[in-house]
Amino acid sequence: MPRYCAECAGPLEERFVFGKTRLACRQCNAVAFEDPKVAVGVVVEMDGGIVLGKRAHEPMMGAWSFPSGFVDSGEVLEVAAVREVEEETGLKVRLERLIGVYSRAGERVVFIAYAGTPVGGRLEAGEECFEVRMFPPDALPPLAFPNDAAILDAWRSGEGLPRNEVAPS
Repeated sequence: MPRYCAECAGPLEERFVFGKTRLACRQCNAVAFEDPKVAVGVVVEMDGGIVLGKRAHEPMMGAWSFPSGFVDSGEVLEVAAVREVEEETGLKVRLERLIGVYSRAGERVVFIAYAGTPVGGRLEAGEECFEVRMFPPDALPPLAFPNDAAILDAWRSGEGLPRNEVAPS
């Protein structure tokens, strides 16, 4: 939580502003909005299996997860998704469709899930994973995050929207 105003460096205090309690500057009245973080992930289908990485960082270090991560400021969502897959698994992917957008009350992260298929690279763990492996869709290990089951259900059902093709870099 910030303690000082980004506009004038004045101290922030809690006030009821725009329908809820927020931090606002005592001096210039600027509001310090707590913006969400946007993350992307990809359900990568390869040779009939799903590619998962064993997380080498918090949160949920040691748990299995889809290749995923935060979108950089100014980065196109699909480009971030393709980048995260390559960084974590060594695979270059083509995004096939948007699976869905997931959020939970009280959480700051908005998660955008895609389905993708490999078009190059080699399956190998990047710096953010202890290991990467393919698992049969009906024999997955326990997954790291609360929305993972809903993402898998939507992926299995074929739900989602087709995406513009994003070529790997």
